[in-house]
Amino acid sequence: MFKNSLLVFLFIGSSIAYAQRNPLVVADSLSQKKWVEAKYNAMSLEERVGQLFMVSVASNQNKAATDKIKQIILENHIGGVIFSNGGPVQQAKLTNTYQSASKIPLLIGMDAEWGLAMRLDSTYAFPWNMTLGAIRDSSVVERVGKQIGKHAKRLGVHINFAPDIDINTNPKNPIIGNRSFGENRENVTRNGIAFMKGMESEQILSSGKHFPGHGDTSSDSHKTLPQIPFSRKRLDSIEMYPFKKLIDAGISSIMVAHLSVPSLELQKDLPSSLSEQIISGILKEQLGFKGLVFTDALNMNGVGTSKNPGDVELAAFNAGNDILLMPKDVVAAKNRLLKAYGNGRISKERLETSVKKILMAKFKVGLNTYKPIVLKNLYEDLNSLENDLVYERAIENAITVAKNDFSLLPIKTLENKKIAYVELGDDSGAVFFNTLKKYTTVTKIDKNTITSSTNSLAAYNLVIVGHHMNNESPWKSYSYSKADLAVLNNISKLRTSNLILAEFAKPYALNSVKLDGVNSVVIGFQNSAIAQEKVAEVVFGAIGAKGKLPVTANPDLPVNRSVKFDSILRLGYSLPERVGVSSSKLAEIDKLVAAGIDSLMFPGAQVLVARKGKIIYEKAFGKPTYDATEKVTLDHIYDLASLTKILGTLPLLMKMEEEGKLSLNQTFQELIPAYADTELKNVSVLKALSHYGRLPAWIAFYTSTLDKNRKPSGEFYRDKLLPGFSTRVTDKLYITDAYTDSIYNRIGRQDLKSNRYRYSDVGYYVFHKYIEDTYKEKQDVLANKYFYAPLGAKTTTYNPIDKFEKDRIIPSEEDNYYRYERVQGYVHDMGAAMLGGVGGHAGLFSNASDIAKIMQMYLQGGFYGGDRFISSRTIKKFNTCYFCKENVRRGVGFDKPDARTGSPTCGCVSQKSFGHSGFTGTYTWADPEEEIVYVFLSNRTYPSATNTLLVKSGLRTRIQRVIYDAIEN
Repeated sequence: MFKNSLLVFLFIGSSIAYAQRNPLVVADSLSQKKWVEAKYNAMSLEERVGQLFMVSVASNQNKAATDKIKQIILENHIGGVIFSNGGPVQQAKLTNTYQSASKIPLLIGMDAEWGLAMRLDSTYAFPWNMTLGAIRDSSVVERVGKQIGKHAKRLGVHINFAPDIDINTNPKNPIIGNRSFGENRENVTRNGIAFMKGMESEQILSSGKHFPGHGDTSSDSHKTLPQIPFSRKRLDSIEMYPFKKLIDAGISSIMVAHLSVPSLELQKDLPSSLSEQIISGILKEQLGFKGLVFTDALNMNGVGTSKNPGDVELAAFNAGNDILLMPKDVVAAKNRLLKAYGNGRISKERLETSVKKILMAKFKVGLNTYKPIVLKNLYEDLNSLENDLVYERAIENAITVAKNDFSLLPIKTLENKKIAYVELGDDSGAVFFNTLKKYTTVTKIDKNTITSSTNSLAAYNLVIVGHHMNNESPWKSYSYSKADLAVLNNISKLRTSNLILAEFAKPYALNSVKLDGVNSVVIGFQNSAIAQEKVAEVVFGAIGAKGKLPVTANPDLPVNRSVKFDSILRLGYSLPERVGVSSSKLAEIDKLVAAGIDSLMFPGAQVLVARKGKIIYEKAFGKPTYDATEKVTLDHIYDLASLTKILGTLPLLMKMEEEGKLSLNQTFQELIPAYADTELKNVSVLKALSHYGRLPAWIAFYTSTLDKNRKPSGEFYRDKLLPGFSTRVTDKLYITDAYTDSIYNRIGRQDLKSNRYRYSDVGYYVFHKYIEDTYKEKQDVLANKYFYAPLGAKTTTYNPIDKFEKDRIIPSEEDNYYRYERVQGYVHDMGAAMLGGVGGHAGLFSNASDIAKIMQMYLQGGFYGGDRFISSRTIKKFNTCYFCKENVRRGVGFDKPDARTGSPTCGCVSQKSFGHSGFTGTYTWADPEEEIVYVFLSNRTYPSATNTLLVKSGLRTRIQRVIYDAIEN
């Protein structure tokens, strides 16, 4: 009994040790061994030799060519197929066809270093290794490897010939370059292991290449035989270092390159792929590698040619390779190996070793229970939203700030910046430019106008240059053209502006750039849409800079150079899933808004949702008017109506309270001494802002200025600007300047109402006057100076007609009772119009994006973009319901959810949330607990303010419900 137990123990211990040495051994090694032995024993000699070959096919080849491969599989019992160019569906169909023709399931391989898109159309391209090499967090690289592995598995691919672990120490390397993680051995090794683990976690075999190291060459082994002229000591410490470490980490296979390495192989010009000394001696014996050994493609010129077909393949096998990849003539090669076996040049043991390793690999990837590829939803599965999430996270971690004089990045103090953007390169930088514009005003300047004699940038104090190179493949040209270098040099000589250079190509592009006049360099590595968007976010500090240079980019920018900084808390942009929200559920907003337009609630709208500092939904719908031909865009500007209270007046009141210029306990008679003898005298700031001051809801000031025909009276109005009539209502209507006093006199004559809670505009007239009297400056100027300009809220303004094209401003009504014209570019509210378009309760215009900036500032406790606008203590004070016990739901200026009914929200928000709605069909709300900002803008008052369908439908809060339902718990 003891003896049998000891034998079992020794057997298990031996199996564990064997599994640790051999990466092809699965956990259930007994089942694997049984399957391998059964398959091997059932094979004929021809079938065993056939397993050694992996032939090439492209799914975009004609039927005759693909049928020929099927015939080769049938007649020659080929062990595997490596797919090249084509499309995923056709490749899947061919794979199923080929697998059904093979007695032993085929090992399917691909070169998919940065994803299936390396070879296939309609598939996803992940960042290149050079990009990944800039990432400090290995888990991010591992996640990329895992996603690529998932795609390979879904397509029926079992081995991805990746990762490339060549150390690219030669910037002129024509074939590796972006395929390498960089020039630092530790960085290449760390990322290679991470990438390998990610793929292997999806049951995809990895393959380290190109042994013994293809990084320091200036020639391409596809075309010639490159030489690696270094000593064994150098090769051990640099080129072969990653291979040693990945072997220890359990890499499944190694691909041997076609290289001349005199210090490792004495025979002159013998390719490493045919060198017994390099493969059997160094790779297998000295480095102890037990996994599969692949040749690089045997149809490459680097391996040489032979007059006798099959000689190269025989030499490769005898050198120690297990799988002969892409032979020129597989039938001739197989026959050559059979002949060699017959005359003793290949031993039984040697053949058995390789064939069983191949079978072990097939078991490891699940070919012992092979199932055909399911074609249904293949395209959708390979192009899921998850890809963008993985890519985005990788790019965010890779973007590298390599130079940053004067801490220019991230850009702060937007109010002091006049920014120009210049586009260089052979590809579009539209996404970069459009994202830059989301943060502040940025003007695009044609590079052809910038010469040494003509300074078209003279008016700008900051220039951002984007060098955008084609992103289709890592082999595309990355260098600056002579013309672009001249433009960059001219810009860098300017002493009137700082210069930021954003590089959207491999870092080597910077080798030709003189950096003396460049203040900041930020490298995005690739010119994809996501990379462009994320670099813009780094420039403005929506996200931090985390990456480090994987290679020496310039004499002044050595490897590992990095300037790190954290986000300065500006809004960024991302996918909903990134912040725990379902895209598909959020898409219900589209349907609700479309239904609102179809039901004539409003002609058009903008809707924005942000969570955790990321804008995850931002869309425009419909048209400015029902009969308009153009569509609403995100750049259109809406009349915000009463949102002015919390976005225009309230921030100034908070500032005044902090400065000691205002107290919540102050009364109206203290704000306006003329009210000392009125009923309003004891109304406090706190009660007025809480709508608990018994003030009338509103006053129709305009009606007393109409004549008997209910038209603007000549007593009060002129049709153009004249002395004494400088207060503009519209461009055709100017009210007497004296009427402002009449407005405030009338307010002072008001009686207080009996009911204590009454929503009122009237108090905001008082606050407006007090603000301007205190600062001796107009409220619109103050709000822009202290808030909108520093926030980058460039569309947030009063009287937008003075700053923007009229067509960009959404009309609010066809007025047939006061102004008798389309109200467009001027405030809709009559009282604010009579004050020249700037009121405490109305007058503000903006788009959804800029409103979100202000609301996000509130949400972040008064901090945004590196600036403290308001203290968190002050915001907390104003976001408090002081009269809840009296059934007043309001905070101090902010509207808040009623604890009993949930009104005016969906009832699904937290009690800490706050916001406001506007008469014209606007609404914004922020929730600190869920970190959500929601903005809805419409012109429901067009063509008539009598249209109350939007209000009755509850559409704005139904959309809010969708947002909260979309949060994934």
